[in-house]
Amino acid sequence: MDIDPLEVAKGDDAEDASFAQYRKLNQFVAITIALLATFMGICKVKDDNIVQAMQQAQANKLDHWNFYQARNIREEVAKGTLLQLRLAAPSQPASEQANYQKAIAQYEQLAAEQAQKKNELKAQAEQDQKDYDAANFHDDQFDLADAGISISIALLAVAALTQMWWLYAVALVPGLFGAFMGIAGLAGWHVHPGFLAGLLS
Repeated sequence: MDIDPLEVAKGDDAEDASFAQYRKLNQFVAITIALLATFMGICKVKDDNIVQAMQQAQANKLDHWNFYQARNIREEVAKGTLLQLRLAAPSQPASEQANYQKAIAQYEQLAAEQAQKKNELKAQAEQDQKDYDAANFHDDQFDLADAGISISIALLAVAALTQMWWLYAVALVPGLFGAFMGIAGLAGWHVHPGFLAGLLS
């Protein structure tokens, strides 16, 4: 059986074209994964800092509410003592009236101070909650970015194995969404798909 050199050459050309197509897709997949993974790493650093800020805000809120309760108890004790002094003062002899009035003034001042400090602590605790909510807003953005990019990388790996260009295109959709949410988190944009965040929370 004779071998036709033209057929061998044609077969090699077909294999070379197939290999080139295979190589081209793999190059696109590799570059895309490298870019997405690098961006995800940057987002992870920022997200970790946000989580630390959330933890600090939560701790501050609990501390301020605990101090609020302590001030509230002090205020109530001062008011109770003040009431007892006011009720007892009229029945005391004239020689003791000055001492009672002095004690009444002291407890009035103490109750007023505790009420003022209690209100300041309440305002601080409410601000801590606002800080926590603002940080949580951006944390959700990075969570969505992480989810989108992870899905994209998984689909890109399958695209490289199956050599399907259409799957590469599909994989870009969650990747671009994840990148957009990551940029929104880094830039401080108020973009928050509540429905998706609700599903993941």
